[in-house]
Amino acid sequence: MNIHEYQAKRLLRDYGAPVSDGRVVLKADEAKSMASELDGPLWVVKAQIHAGGRGKGHFIEPEAGEAGGVRLTKSVAEAATEAEKMLGRTLVTHQSGPAGKQVNRVYIEDGSGIETELYLALLVDRQSSRVAIVCSTEGGMDIEQVAAKTPEKIISFSVDPASGLSAFHGRRVAFALGLKGAQIKQCVKLIDTLYRMFIERDMEMLEINPLIVTDKGDLKCLDAKMGFDSNAMYRQPDILAQRDETEEDPKELAASKFDLNYIALDGEIGCMVNGAGLAMATMDIIKLYGSNPANFLDVGGGATKEKVIEAFKIITSDPQVKGILVNIFGGIMRCDVIADGVVAAVKEVGLTVPLVVRLEGTNVKEGKAIINNSGLDVIAADDLGDAAQKIVKAVKG
Repeated sequence: MNIHEYQAKRLLRDYGAPVSDGRVVLKADEAKSMASELDGPLWVVKAQIHAGGRGKGHFIEPEAGEAGGVRLTKSVAEAATEAEKMLGRTLVTHQSGPAGKQVNRVYIEDGSGIETELYLALLVDRQSSRVAIVCSTEGGMDIEQVAAKTPEKIISFSVDPASGLSAFHGRRVAFALGLKGAQIKQCVKLIDTLYRMFIERDMEMLEINPLIVTDKGDLKCLDAKMGFDSNAMYRQPDILAQRDETEEDPKELAASKFDLNYIALDGEIGCMVNGAGLAMATMDIIKLYGSNPANFLDVGGGATKEKVIEAFKIITSDPQVKGILVNIFGGIMRCDVIADGVVAAVKEVGLTVPLVVRLEGTNVKEGKAIINNSGLDVIAADDLGDAAQKIVKAVKG
Protein backbone atom coordinates (compact mmCIF):
# COMPACT_ATOMS: atom_id res chain seq x y z
CA MET A 1 0.00 0.00 0.00
CA ASN A 2 1.27 3.47 -0.91
CA ILE A 3 0.52 6.87 0.57
CA HIS A 4 0.87 10.41 -0.77
CA GLU A 5 3.86 12.67 -0.23
CA TYR A 6 2.05 14.94 2.23
CA GLN A 7 1.06 11.91 4.31
CA ALA A 8 4.65 10.62 4.22
CA LYS A 9 5.94 14.05 5.29
CA ARG A 10 3.52 14.06 8.21
CA LEU A 11 4.83 10.66 9.34
CA LEU A 12 8.42 11.82 8.97
CA ARG A 13 7.64 14.89 11.06
CA ASP A 14 6.03 12.75 13.77
CA TYR A 15 9.27 10.75 14.02
CA GLY A 16 11.41 13.88 14.16
CA ALA A 17 12.89 13.83 10.66
CA PRO A 18 13.63 17.26 9.08
CA VAL A 19 10.94 18.29 6.55
CA SER A 20 9.48 21.57 5.31
CA ASP A 21 6.22 22.94 6.64
CA GLY A 22 3.31 22.35 4.25
CA ARG A 23 -0.45 22.23 3.75
CA VAL A 24 -2.62 19.88 1.70
CA VAL A 25 -5.30 21.42 -0.53
CA LEU A 26 -8.38 19.38 -1.50
CA LYS A 27 -10.56 22.17 -2.88
CA ALA A 28 -9.53 25.07 -5.12
CA ASP A 29 -11.16 27.69 -2.88
CA GLU A 30 -8.95 26.54 0.02
CA ALA A 31 -5.66 27.08 -1.81
CA LYS A 32 -5.11 30.74 -0.92
CA SER A 33 -5.87 30.36 2.79
CA MET A 34 -3.67 27.27 3.04
CA ALA A 35 -0.76 28.96 1.28
CA SER A 36 -1.07 32.03 3.53
CA GLU A 37 -0.35 29.85 6.58
CA LEU A 38 3.20 29.28 5.30
CA ASP A 39 6.08 31.73 5.76
CA GLY A 40 7.52 31.86 2.24
CA PRO A 41 9.22 33.70 0.58
CA LEU A 42 8.95 30.74 -1.82
CA TRP A 43 6.03 28.34 -2.07
CA VAL A 44 6.33 24.97 -3.84
CA VAL A 45 3.11 23.53 -5.31
CA LYS A 46 3.11 19.75 -5.79
CA ALA A 47 0.50 17.53 -7.44
CA GLN A 48 -0.26 14.52 -5.23
CA ILE A 49 -0.52 11.27 -7.21
CA HIS A 50 0.91 7.78 -6.69
CA ALA A 51 3.50 8.06 -9.47
CA GLY A 52 7.05 9.33 -9.70
CA GLY A 53 8.44 11.83 -12.19
CA ARG A 54 5.90 14.55 -11.34
CA GLY A 55 8.38 17.35 -11.99
CA LYS A 56 8.92 16.19 -15.58
CA GLY A 57 5.29 15.24 -16.16
CA HIS A 58 2.70 17.12 -18.18
CA PHE A 59 -1.03 17.74 -17.89
CA ILE A 60 -3.42 16.57 -20.57
CA GLU A 61 -5.62 19.65 -20.18
CA PRO A 62 -4.05 22.86 -21.57
CA GLU A 63 -5.71 25.02 -18.90
CA ALA A 64 -3.49 23.33 -16.30
CA GLY A 65 -0.46 25.11 -17.76
CA GLU A 66 2.69 23.89 -19.47
CA ALA A 67 4.81 23.28 -16.35
CA GLY A 68 4.95 19.88 -14.69
CA GLY A 69 3.41 18.68 -11.47
CA VAL A 70 5.91 20.52 -9.24
CA ARG A 71 5.99 24.32 -9.49
CA LEU A 72 7.95 27.02 -7.65
CA THR A 73 6.01 30.22 -6.90
CA LYS A 74 6.93 33.55 -5.28
CA SER A 75 3.69 34.64 -3.64
CA VAL A 76 0.61 33.30 -1.89
CA ALA A 77 -1.58 34.38 -4.81
CA GLU A 78 0.65 32.67 -7.37
CA ALA A 79 0.76 29.47 -5.30
CA ALA A 80 -3.03 29.47 -5.03
CA THR A 81 -3.40 30.00 -8.79
CA GLU A 82 -1.06 27.12 -9.64
CA ALA A 83 -2.84 24.83 -7.17
CA GLU A 84 -6.20 25.68 -8.72
CA LYS A 85 -4.82 24.89 -12.18
CA MET A 86 -3.72 21.41 -11.07
CA LEU A 87 -6.76 20.26 -9.13
CA GLY A 88 -9.05 18.00 -11.13
CA ARG A 89 -6.61 17.79 -14.07
CA THR A 90 -4.84 14.69 -15.40
CA LEU A 91 -1.08 14.47 -14.89
CA VAL A 92 0.96 12.11 -17.08
CA THR A 93 4.41 10.95 -15.95
CA HIS A 94 6.76 8.18 -17.04
CA GLN A 95 5.36 6.05 -14.19
CA SER A 96 1.66 6.85 -14.55
CA GLY A 97 1.21 5.41 -18.04
CA PRO A 98 -0.22 7.35 -20.99
CA ALA A 99 -3.66 7.67 -19.39
CA GLY A 100 -2.17 9.60 -16.47
CA LYS A 101 -3.71 10.14 -13.04
CA GLN A 102 -6.22 12.72 -11.92
CA VAL A 103 -4.91 15.19 -9.34
CA ASN A 104 -7.41 15.25 -6.48
CA ARG A 105 -5.14 16.95 -3.96
CA VAL A 106 -2.22 19.38 -4.03
CA TYR A 107 0.52 19.96 -1.46
CA ILE A 108 1.87 23.47 -0.89
CA GLU A 109 5.03 23.73 1.19
CA ASP A 110 7.72 26.26 2.07
CA GLY A 111 10.50 26.50 -0.48
CA SER A 112 14.04 25.50 0.52
CA GLY A 113 17.42 26.84 -0.45
CA ILE A 114 19.28 23.90 -2.00
CA GLU A 115 23.05 23.50 -2.00
CA THR A 116 23.19 19.78 -2.89
CA GLU A 117 20.67 17.10 -3.94
CA LEU A 118 21.29 13.56 -2.69
CA TYR A 119 19.44 10.23 -2.81
CA LEU A 120 18.53 7.98 0.12
CA ALA A 121 16.26 4.93 0.36
CA LEU A 122 15.49 1.98 2.61
CA LEU A 123 14.19 -1.15 0.90
CA VAL A 124 13.47 -4.79 1.60
CA ASP A 125 16.29 -6.74 -0.05
CA ARG A 126 14.57 -9.91 -1.29
CA GLN A 127 17.85 -11.76 -1.86
CA SER A 128 19.25 -11.31 1.64
CA SER A 129 15.89 -10.94 3.46
CA ARG A 130 17.29 -7.83 5.11
CA VAL A 131 16.64 -4.11 5.07
CA ALA A 132 18.96 -2.45 2.56
CA ILE A 133 20.12 1.16 2.68
CA VAL A 134 20.68 2.73 -0.74
CA CYS A 135 22.29 6.13 -1.25
CA SER A 136 23.85 8.24 -3.97
CA THR A 137 25.39 11.67 -4.44
CA GLU A 138 23.32 11.98 -7.64
CA GLY A 139 19.88 12.72 -6.20
CA GLY A 140 17.00 14.45 -7.96
CA MET A 141 14.77 13.87 -10.95
CA ASP A 142 17.39 11.95 -12.99
CA ILE A 143 18.07 9.13 -10.50
CA GLU A 144 16.68 6.53 -12.93
CA GLN A 145 19.29 7.58 -15.52
CA VAL A 146 22.01 7.36 -12.89
CA ALA A 147 20.97 3.79 -12.10
CA ALA A 148 20.98 2.88 -15.80
CA LYS A 149 24.14 4.68 -16.98
CA THR A 150 26.39 5.05 -13.91
CA PRO A 151 25.32 2.40 -11.38
CA GLU A 152 28.68 2.69 -9.61
CA LYS A 153 27.44 6.00 -8.17
CA ILE A 154 24.76 4.14 -6.20
CA ILE A 155 25.94 2.62 -2.91
CA SER A 156 23.92 -0.18 -1.30
CA PHE A 157 24.42 -2.30 1.82
CA SER A 158 22.16 -4.24 4.16
CA VAL A 159 21.63 -4.25 7.92
CA ASP A 160 22.11 -7.55 9.77
CA PRO A 161 18.88 -8.08 11.75
CA ALA A 162 20.77 -10.02 14.42
CA SER A 163 22.93 -7.05 15.41
CA GLY A 164 20.54 -4.34 14.23
CA LEU A 165 21.32 -0.78 13.19
CA SER A 166 24.40 0.93 14.62
CA ALA A 167 25.87 4.41 14.34
CA PHE A 168 28.45 3.15 11.85
CA HIS A 169 25.66 2.53 9.32
CA GLY A 170 24.77 6.21 9.47
CA ARG A 171 28.43 7.22 9.20
CA ARG A 172 28.87 4.92 6.21
CA VAL A 173 26.00 6.73 4.48
CA ALA A 174 27.40 10.13 5.44
CA PHE A 175 30.85 9.33 4.04
CA ALA A 176 29.33 7.88 0.85
CA LEU A 177 27.37 11.11 0.37
CA GLY A 178 30.39 13.32 1.03
CA LEU A 179 28.92 14.97 4.12
CA LYS A 180 31.11 16.91 6.53
CA GLY A 181 31.14 18.27 10.07
CA ALA A 182 27.75 18.55 11.76
CA GLN A 183 26.11 16.97 8.70
CA ILE A 184 27.61 13.61 9.68
CA LYS A 185 25.86 13.68 13.08
CA GLN A 186 22.63 14.74 11.38
CA CYS A 187 22.95 11.83 8.94
CA VAL A 188 23.55 9.30 11.74
CA LYS A 189 20.45 10.57 13.55
CA LEU A 190 18.38 10.57 10.33
CA ILE A 191 19.34 6.99 9.41
CA ASP A 192 18.45 5.84 12.93
CA THR A 193 15.07 7.61 12.65
CA LEU A 194 14.25 6.23 9.22
CA TYR A 195 15.28 2.67 10.09
CA ARG A 196 13.19 2.70 13.26
CA MET A 197 10.21 4.06 11.34
CA PHE A 198 10.72 1.48 8.57
CA ILE A 199 10.59 -1.41 11.04
CA GLU A 200 7.88 -0.09 13.33
CA ARG A 201 5.57 0.82 10.45
CA ASP A 202 5.96 -2.38 8.39
CA MET A 203 7.35 -0.59 5.36
CA GLU A 204 8.51 -2.16 2.13
CA MET A 205 10.02 1.00 0.67
CA LEU A 206 11.05 4.43 1.95
CA GLU A 207 12.59 6.78 -0.59
CA ILE A 208 13.89 10.28 0.10
CA ASN A 209 14.63 11.89 -3.26
CA PRO A 210 16.04 14.35 -2.99
CA LEU A 211 17.61 14.45 0.43
CA ILE A 212 19.12 17.91 0.34
CA VAL A 213 21.85 19.89 2.01
CA THR A 214 20.25 23.31 2.48
CA ASP A 215 21.98 26.63 1.87
CA LYS A 216 22.46 26.72 5.66
CA GLY A 217 24.31 23.40 5.61
CA ASP A 218 21.60 21.21 7.14
CA LEU A 219 20.01 17.98 5.91
CA LYS A 220 16.33 18.00 4.93
CA CYS A 221 13.95 15.44 3.38
CA LEU A 222 12.61 17.39 0.42
CA ASP A 223 10.46 14.61 -1.04
CA ALA A 224 9.27 11.26 0.30
CA LYS A 225 7.68 8.10 -1.04
CA MET A 226 6.51 5.28 1.21
CA GLY A 227 5.20 1.80 0.48
CA PHE A 228 3.83 -0.51 3.17
CA ASP A 229 3.35 -4.27 3.48
CA SER A 230 -0.36 -4.73 2.72
CA ASN A 231 -0.39 -7.99 4.68
CA ALA A 232 0.64 -6.11 7.84
CA MET A 233 -1.92 -3.32 7.72
CA TYR A 234 -3.99 -4.96 10.45
CA ARG A 235 -1.16 -3.80 12.73
CA GLN A 236 -1.19 -0.26 11.30
CA PRO A 237 -4.78 1.02 11.41
CA ASP A 238 -3.71 4.67 11.23
CA ILE A 239 -1.72 3.97 8.05
CA LEU A 240 -4.55 1.94 6.52
CA ALA A 241 -6.91 4.87 7.18
CA GLN A 242 -4.75 6.97 4.80
CA ARG A 243 -5.33 4.63 1.86
CA ASP A 244 -6.46 6.56 -1.23
CA GLU A 245 -8.61 4.14 -3.21
CA THR A 246 -8.97 6.62 -6.09
CA GLU A 247 -5.29 5.99 -6.89
CA GLU A 248 -5.79 2.24 -7.30
CA ASP A 249 -6.94 0.25 -10.32
CA PRO A 250 -10.70 -0.39 -9.80
CA LYS A 251 -10.26 -4.06 -10.71
CA GLU A 252 -7.39 -4.53 -8.26
CA LEU A 253 -9.40 -2.73 -5.58
CA ALA A 254 -12.40 -5.02 -6.14
CA ALA A 255 -10.14 -8.08 -6.03
CA SER A 256 -8.59 -7.03 -2.71
CA LYS A 257 -12.04 -6.95 -1.10
CA PHE A 258 -12.46 -10.66 -1.90
CA ASP A 259 -8.88 -11.65 -1.00
CA LEU A 260 -8.00 -12.33 -4.63
CA ASN A 261 -4.42 -11.81 -5.79
CA TYR A 262 -4.99 -9.71 -8.91
CA ILE A 263 -2.70 -7.43 -10.91
CA ALA A 264 -3.93 -5.72 -14.07
CA LEU A 265 -1.69 -5.98 -17.16
CA ASP A 266 -2.01 -4.67 -20.70
CA GLY A 267 -2.60 -7.89 -22.66
CA GLU A 268 -5.72 -9.44 -24.19
CA ILE A 269 -6.12 -12.84 -22.49
CA GLY A 270 -7.67 -12.89 -19.04
CA CYS A 271 -6.29 -15.57 -16.71
CA MET A 272 -7.87 -17.33 -13.74
CA VAL A 273 -5.42 -19.68 -12.04
CA ASN A 274 -4.87 -21.19 -8.59
CA GLY A 275 -1.37 -20.74 -7.22
CA ALA A 276 1.12 -17.94 -7.92
CA GLY A 277 3.67 -20.23 -9.58
CA LEU A 278 1.11 -21.76 -11.92
CA ALA A 279 -0.23 -18.28 -12.67
CA MET A 280 3.25 -17.11 -13.69
CA ALA A 281 3.75 -20.22 -15.85
CA THR A 282 0.36 -19.59 -17.49
CA MET A 283 1.31 -16.02 -18.32
CA ASP A 284 4.65 -17.16 -19.75
CA ILE A 285 3.13 -19.81 -22.00
CA ILE A 286 0.53 -17.36 -23.32
CA LYS A 287 3.40 -15.12 -24.41
CA LEU A 288 5.23 -18.15 -25.84
CA TYR A 289 2.32 -18.87 -28.17
CA GLY A 290 2.06 -15.29 -29.42
CA SER A 291 -0.27 -13.32 -27.16
CA ASN A 292 -0.14 -11.39 -23.87
CA PRO A 293 -1.91 -11.86 -20.51
CA ALA A 294 -4.41 -9.20 -19.43
CA ASN A 295 -3.87 -9.94 -15.76
CA PHE A 296 -2.26 -12.00 -13.05
CA LEU A 297 -5.01 -13.66 -11.00
CA ASP A 298 -4.45 -16.26 -8.31
CA VAL A 299 -7.75 -17.34 -6.73
CA GLY A 300 -5.82 -19.19 -4.01
CA GLY A 301 -6.02 -22.69 -2.65
CA GLY A 302 -9.11 -22.11 -0.55
CA ALA A 303 -11.27 -20.24 -3.03
CA THR A 304 -15.04 -20.63 -2.76
CA LYS A 305 -17.64 -20.61 -5.49
CA GLU A 306 -18.42 -17.01 -4.59
CA LYS A 307 -14.76 -15.98 -4.98
CA VAL A 308 -14.59 -17.63 -8.38
CA ILE A 309 -17.70 -15.73 -9.48
CA GLU A 310 -16.19 -12.42 -8.36
CA ALA A 311 -12.89 -13.25 -10.06
CA PHE A 312 -14.72 -13.95 -13.32
CA LYS A 313 -16.60 -10.66 -13.01
CA ILE A 314 -13.35 -8.75 -12.55
CA ILE A 315 -11.78 -10.39 -15.61
CA THR A 316 -14.78 -9.72 -17.84
CA SER A 317 -15.00 -6.09 -16.67
CA ASP A 318 -11.70 -5.39 -18.45
CA PRO A 319 -12.51 -4.10 -21.98
CA GLN A 320 -9.08 -5.28 -23.20
CA VAL A 321 -9.92 -8.94 -22.58
CA LYS A 322 -10.62 -10.82 -25.82
CA GLY A 323 -10.43 -14.33 -24.37
CA ILE A 324 -10.28 -16.09 -21.00
CA LEU A 325 -8.12 -19.00 -19.88
CA VAL A 326 -9.09 -20.86 -16.70
CA ASN A 327 -6.19 -23.08 -15.61
CA ILE A 328 -6.74 -25.06 -12.41
CA PHE A 329 -4.58 -27.75 -10.86
CA GLY A 330 -6.63 -29.13 -7.99
CA GLY A 331 -4.75 -29.82 -4.80
CA ILE A 332 -6.35 -28.09 -1.86
CA MET A 333 -8.59 -26.41 -4.41
CA ARG A 334 -11.19 -28.76 -5.89
CA CYS A 335 -11.90 -28.72 -9.62
CA ASP A 336 -15.66 -29.07 -9.09
CA VAL A 337 -15.75 -25.91 -6.97
CA ILE A 338 -14.00 -23.98 -9.74
CA ALA A 339 -16.33 -25.46 -12.35
CA ASP A 340 -19.41 -24.50 -10.31
CA GLY A 341 -18.08 -20.98 -9.97
CA VAL A 342 -17.28 -20.60 -13.66
CA VAL A 343 -20.71 -21.87 -14.74
CA ALA A 344 -22.51 -19.62 -12.25
CA ALA A 345 -20.41 -16.61 -13.28
CA VAL A 346 -21.03 -17.11 -17.00
CA LYS A 347 -24.75 -17.44 -16.41
CA GLU A 348 -24.76 -14.27 -14.30
CA VAL A 349 -22.54 -11.95 -16.37
CA GLY A 350 -22.72 -13.60 -19.81
CA LEU A 351 -19.91 -14.70 -22.09
CA THR A 352 -18.94 -12.61 -25.12
CA VAL A 353 -15.36 -13.86 -25.60
CA PRO A 354 -13.82 -17.33 -26.07
CA LEU A 355 -13.33 -19.34 -22.87
CA VAL A 356 -10.83 -22.18 -22.52
CA VAL A 357 -10.90 -24.32 -19.37
CA ARG A 358 -8.18 -26.71 -18.27
CA LEU A 359 -8.84 -28.73 -15.12
CA GLU A 360 -6.58 -31.30 -13.48
CA GLY A 361 -6.25 -32.78 -9.99
CA THR A 362 -8.74 -33.20 -7.14
CA ASN A 363 -12.29 -34.00 -8.36
CA VAL A 364 -11.30 -33.36 -11.97
CA LYS A 365 -13.92 -35.78 -13.34
CA GLU A 366 -16.69 -34.03 -11.40
CA GLY A 367 -15.41 -30.64 -12.55
CA LYS A 368 -15.29 -31.63 -16.21
CA ALA A 369 -18.77 -33.11 -15.96
CA ILE A 370 -20.14 -29.83 -14.58
CA ILE A 371 -18.57 -27.90 -17.47
CA ASN A 372 -19.67 -30.41 -20.13
CA ASN A 373 -23.27 -30.53 -18.86
CA SER A 374 -23.62 -26.78 -18.46
CA GLY A 375 -24.57 -26.08 -22.06
CA LEU A 376 -21.97 -23.31 -22.20
CA ASP A 377 -19.77 -22.67 -25.20
CA VAL A 378 -16.53 -23.65 -23.46
CA ILE A 379 -13.38 -24.97 -25.14
CA ALA A 380 -11.89 -27.87 -23.16
CA ALA A 381 -8.11 -28.38 -22.93
CA ASP A 382 -6.08 -31.40 -21.86
CA ASP A 383 -2.94 -29.68 -20.55
CA LEU A 384 -1.39 -26.22 -20.15
CA GLY A 385 0.27 -26.13 -23.56
CA ASP A 386 -2.95 -27.25 -25.26
CA ALA A 387 -4.93 -24.64 -23.32
CA ALA A 388 -2.58 -21.80 -24.24
CA GLN A 389 -2.56 -22.70 -27.92
CA LYS A 390 -6.36 -22.94 -28.03
CA ILE A 391 -7.03 -19.60 -26.36
CA VAL A 392 -4.45 -17.78 -28.47
CA LYS A 393 -5.89 -19.33 -31.63
CA ALA A 394 -9.44 -18.39 -30.58
CA VAL A 395 -8.43 -14.78 -29.82
CA LYS A 396 -6.44 -14.37 -33.01
CA GLY A 397 -9.48 -15.57 -34.97
